[in-house]
Amino acid sequence: MSKVLIIIPAYNESQNIEKTVKDVIENTDYDYVIINDCSKDNTKEVCEKNNFNIISLPINCGLTSGIQIGMKYAYKHGYDIAIQFDGDGQHQAKYLKELVKEIENKNCDIAIGSRFITKKKPKNMRMLGSSLLTGAIKLTTLKTIKDPTSGMRAYNKKAIEKFIQNASLTPEPDTLVYMIKKGLKIKEIQVEMKEREFGESYLNPIKSMQYMVNMFFSILFIRAVTIKNK
Repeated sequence: MSKVLIIIPAYNESQNIEKTVKDVIENTDYDYVIINDCSKDNTKEVCEKNNFNIISLPINCGLTSGIQIGMKYAYKHGYDIAIQFDGDGQHQAKYLKELVKEIENKNCDIAIGSRFITKKKPKNMRMLGSSLLTGAIKLTTLKTIKDPTSGMRAYNKKAIEKFIQNASLTPEPDTLVYMIKKGLKIKEIQVEMKEREFGESYLNPIKSMQYMVNMFFSILFIRAVTIKNK
């Protein structure tokens, strides 16, 4: 049986974090760690009151650093699988066992909880961006990732080690290109996601546009030229 860690990055999630951890505890038997990214609200206090397993960063470092710290924690403590799982209540822990099973059965190195295996993407600007990222990944890797922006991902030990070896890796679509170029296999599993109940996403319209531009640049001009493992 694999040793599994759920990494829950959290920034100003005081209204969501209790429900998120409760969902994880009730629907899995996996370990978890909350990476509190120097939240300005009382996320830290809520976690400490509930005796949650938490690492609180002294300064706001961003999502990438939070996931990198979580991966180092997983590596240091000998976990076989690390799962990226949002702290805003949109992900559902009942699907995590399916992701883990795909890795345990050696069907993939990275399992993505995808909203669009059996369902079509809605027609809106956000999903247009997602489709364009799918196209960019297809262009650079010849692989189709239908839900490249999904933040629900499970990584095996080989993928965890890639994060440890390369501090530039992010929990974003461009890292999928890097992993594919390095010979890792990715598989998507159909899941459902909820709408955020409390708080606001950090991606406002302007930041969303900047995000897309950055992702396209990284996929097409940085990750696309990743040297394959021999």
